[in-house]
Amino acid sequence: MNHATPARFLAANEATATAPAPQAADRLMPLLRRGRSARLLHQQLPPPHPALRMSVIIPAKDEVANLPATLAALAAQTDLHGRPWPAGSFEVIVLANNCTDHTADLVREQARRFPTLVLHVAELCLPTAKAHVGRARRLLMDEACARLELLGRRHGIIASTDADTRVAPTWLAAIEAEIAAGADAVGGRILTEMRGPALRPLRRIQTADAAYRLLCARLEGLLDPAPADPWPRHHQHFGASLALTAHAYRLVGGLPEVRYLEDEALCQALRRHDLKLRHSPAVQVLTSARRQGRVEVGLSWQLREWLHLSRQQREPQVENPVQLARRWQLRRQLHACWRNCPGAETAALVTRLGLPKMLVLKQLRQAATFGVLWEWALANSPALAVASVPLSQALLLLPRLIQSHLVAAGVGVAAG
Repeated sequence: MNHATPARFLAANEATATAPAPQAADRLMPLLRRGRSARLLHQQLPPPHPALRMSVIIPAKDEVANLPATLAALAAQTDLHGRPWPAGSFEVIVLANNCTDHTADLVREQARRFPTLVLHVAELCLPTAKAHVGRARRLLMDEACARLELLGRRHGIIASTDADTRVAPTWLAAIEAEIAAGADAVGGRILTEMRGPALRPLRRIQTADAAYRLLCARLEGLLDPAPADPWPRHHQHFGASLALTAHAYRLVGGLPEVRYLEDEALCQALRRHDLKLRHSPAVQVLTSARRQGRVEVGLSWQLREWLHLSRQQREPQVENPVQLARRWQLRRQLHACWRNCPGAETAALVTRLGLPKMLVLKQLRQAATFGVLWEWALANSPALAVASVPLSQALLLLPRLIQSHLVAAGVGVAAG
């Protein structure tokens, strides 16, 4: 998803979230104690294959046109050497929710077309208040997690994609490699399919925005490097290509059940628990550029916003790179104070944060994870606020900032 996450929607959206997911021990509860939708989903699925180690979930609403290509790409998965995956080692679960077309029938037809693909489909009609992607993806992820745990695979992988998305042939293999290297979760690179002259203005904006995001990722890696997410990396962690272990899923309490941006909310929960999120360039998918999507705020929403700006001959506003750089530098300093206990450098940091010293010291002592501390700092420190600038201005600033920090670090070469 080559776009700026519409963060201004997220706080209000999270306020509608339901209670956290059950913890691991609760999976042993009698089936009748589950919610009705969860029970119906569970009852429509056969037991997991004994060799299962990855469960791919796809929420689908009226996706007859797109699902054949999506499922064909999953049926063509290979390992990193081009060999077919072992039978039964991964499964695909499609939830046809609130469909008015023949989505479920089409999935059953595709299962016959690809007999080596372990493909399941369930049909649900969610009540109006729950008929959103957050609920559908939560039901699927809960079920996938329970199936992996049933086999004793707490480090088995739950992988999410969308019904209008085609994953690369080595998508699963690249995800598994990143998890094996130590990641708890993996965000994949999401490329958008744009063809035809009518979409050229939109493509130009998207290309510029993607350049901005990648340059920001490079600068962030210089100022506050994350050992589990080194350069080269990207900036995306969205439902079209997002994976995590069953253990990580349980630890954060499951997917937040919100109407939209549920993927962003899940990644915030991962950060809150100091789990390792890898933005892997090796994990790639191609998604559609439809402007009429299935969610209120997402890629289709962003594409419509960009198209509207293009027609008005206006450019997008993005976060100021200079202020982002200051934020990342302060985050690195705050992390060092939290990790090493408050010391002589804390007083200077408190001054930079613009917060009362005793309040900062209290948070440093009480925060069980750095993610919790950083979330508090973002909400309270005026020094961490970031204003907006035109995208073109940000694209001029970022290479200069990157070069100056490379030179300061003794590298002295252009960022690549």
